[in-house]
Amino acid sequence: MRIALVANSTWNIYNFRQNIINKLLSEGHEVAVIAPVDEYLDYKEKYPGIIHYGIKTLGRDSTNPFRDVLLIAELIRRYSQVKPDLVIHYTNKPNIYGAIAARIKNIDSIAIVTGLGYPFIHKGFIQFITSFLYRLTARFHKKIIFENIADRELFELKKIIDKNKGISIKGCGVDVNYFVPSSNGVHIEEIVFTFIGRLLYDKGITEFVEAAKKIKVLHSHVKFWVVGDLDPNNPAAIEKDQLTEWVNKDYIEYHGFHRDVRKFIKESTCIVLPSYREAIPRTITEGMAMGKPVITTDVAGCREAVEENINGYLVQPKSSASLVEAMLKFISLNTEEIKKMGENGRSKVLSEFDDRKIADDIYSIIKNL
Repeated sequence: MRIALVANSTWNIYNFRQNIINKLLSEGHEVAVIAPVDEYLDYKEKYPGIIHYGIKTLGRDSTNPFRDVLLIAELIRRYSQVKPDLVIHYTNKPNIYGAIAARIKNIDSIAIVTGLGYPFIHKGFIQFITSFLYRLTARFHKKIIFENIADRELFELKKIIDKNKGISIKGCGVDVNYFVPSSNGVHIEEIVFTFIGRLLYDKGITEFVEAAKKIKVLHSHVKFWVVGDLDPNNPAAIEKDQLTEWVNKDYIEYHGFHRDVRKFIKESTCIVLPSYREAIPRTITEGMAMGKPVITTDVAGCREAVEENINGYLVQPKSSASLVEAMLKFISLNTEEIKKMGENGRSKVLSEFDDRKIADDIYSIIKNL
């Protein structure tokens, strides 16, 4: 069977979809990838047998309806060229417009909702139109897979999908052989809280910085690291001037964007993501896989990764005060307590979030079709 994966960027394929590619290839299927080309096209070096088909009309953050019509037409051309037996769509625009293209070409398709993101965090016209378009096109998919439970329940509550249409899995998974606990132990004498991710308001970056300001007054030795890029095309992105001000005032240490974040996780004491909504955040599960306690928000997706006081803490979204309280609680822990939290997190990843298990879950859904 020939299976095409469609996503809003090659970065998405490189970072999140290699597990399903490996599974499909191991089961003897042909795999094609359809996604806008970016610097992550070098994933092809690992998969010389896969043909990557670029698309030019997919603007991830564009709200231009004419461009979306062009995207449908381009996907129809690509599906005609690839001739897949099944298309697996990832992210909102491929899920919506790819559904139409697959229906026109009479090709079976699956949508994988990788987190609802900006349209569902911010109420208004964008949320209305995104919900409407999902409701309109959901019937064209054989199944819609959600990377957490809350997103599926929301779609059912809003009657965007029927209850027999959606299935939940536990995120996209994490490579537990790549993200492994370090041998350098816990540096209790120098606590480092680290934020890893795009610098978006929706990721809670401002709450992280506000908490850093307050904690540093009480514990000047505590460090706050930020690793990630600005993503200027995203409507929720912070301005470069804002980041510069935070760095100049020594609220945070900014390390920029890095493909491989393991060295930063290794030197961190705790991974922090005060996000407003996620699927199941890879930043958190990567930290857990490397034996680090985590602090994140009690919101959709994030709460599925954390057991309170076991492998980390949950805080209220959009609340720097709640984040400060959790950080102070963490600072009061001793070395053995921090180490135990990290071990618990690693165990949870092995049992629930191993990317091979996630790939097996998705493949079982494909086989059942």
